[in-house]
Amino acid sequence: MTTMQDTGTPAGQAAGWLAGARVDPSVFALRPDYRAMLMAADGLRGGPSDEISERILANGEGTARRLLAGQPPEQLPHPAAWREAYRAFGAKPQRTRPSVEALLRRVEPDGLPRIDRITDVYNAVSIAHLLPLGGEDRAAYAGPPRLIRAGGAEPFDTTAGGEAVVEHPETGEVVWCDEQGVTCRRWNWRQGTRTRITDATSSAVFILDALDPMTDDELQAAADALTDGLLALSPDAAVHRRLIGSSTG
Repeated sequence: MTTMQDTGTPAGQAAGWLAGARVDPSVFALRPDYRAMLMAADGLRGGPSDEISERILANGEGTARRLLAGQPPEQLPHPAAWREAYRAFGAKPQRTRPSVEALLRRVEPDGLPRIDRITDVYNAVSIAHLLPLGGEDRAAYAGPPRLIRAGGAEPFDTTAGGEAVVEHPETGEVVWCDEQGVTCRRWNWRQGTRTRITDATSSAVFILDALDPMTDDELQAAADALTDGLLALSPDAAVHRRLIGSSTG
């Protein structure tokens, strides 16, 4: 858990930014068991995939294959819970899959695509710990993140057919957003282009999503693994975390 002490320092600024993040009560009304682990990392060294990120992602793929043991991802308890969460706000998980299920489906036979060193590391943690996990460039945010039920008018910057377009979420859809618009649709399905990780990213926010039966200890273990991976990429990075749940605020 982070605090707001010493907000004038870089560490304090990151902690204060995390403290401003919110999950709307309407989301907890939908899933009282939902928890979000938010992590802010500064001093990162982005760039193309390299030997370090390759090692971490290959290890994650190996762990995921052992956990899957040849079965479809949706038969595992936590991915299955996310399918139910999607159905609860009207999404069809067979068409727009929770992010962890989509990644796990790509583990066999060829493995995940290599994107960049930061994205490769958080994808490795997602598939090894069986939870949705997204990363975005914190410098591109307009204020801290908020998880809400959409009104339907919020802008979402994305691409379609190779062209930049602005879409809008469906009314009642669960979305992450900031003061400028939607940053991720359908809880963890698709991230926008405005806040995407790039090779130049040095400050990032990561969101780890948990539902029952995942425990808080398992969620913390995933956060520990992400911290370890980020520090392997960038030994001088500073990483802060905050857990938000219906009982923690």
